[in-house]
Amino acid sequence: MAHASDPADLPGCPDAGRSGLLPDELRAWMHLLAAAGAIEQQLHARVKEELGVSHDEFLVLCLLADQPAGLRMTRIAELLGRPKTRLTYQVACLHRYGLVARNSTCGDRRGIEVALTDKARRLMTEASPPLADAVTDAVAHLVGPQLLEALRGLLPSSPETAS
Repeated sequence: MAHASDPADLPGCPDAGRSGLLPDELRAWMHLLAAAGAIEQQLHARVKEELGVSHDEFLVLCLLADQPAGLRMTRIAELLGRPKTRLTYQVACLHRYGLVARNSTCGDRRGIEVALTDKARRLMTEASPPLADAVTDAVAHLVGPQLLEALRGLLPSSPETAS
């Protein structure tokens, strides 16, 4: 079955040449954004297919997947760079689907902590391999020597990162 964006349909990464106006760090940042955009294009339809949730709801599930005790709503909003009101709606949808539990934070009656349910953990375990493949496909289409060189511009010089 064809997905909304197969790797062949994704735009290639612009040339990482040094003839432009941008310093290495900004050029690398632009390449990183292109890679992230390609991954998001791959995931949008696949997430809906595999999990039955929106891409933004999937991002919440991913954050919670590695947090056995859950996270406060304010922390999720910070990590995703989302307004709290939008996050409240997404978490309400996930709660209605039975994928997250909401609890008051101990010692702070206004604070809400969100954690994955067992149902969500099972779904994430089943859906993760094909979604990881989608990420790999998107990155494989973009990554080449030029992109790797550009991304190295984001890393501080150290013995581990020096070539």
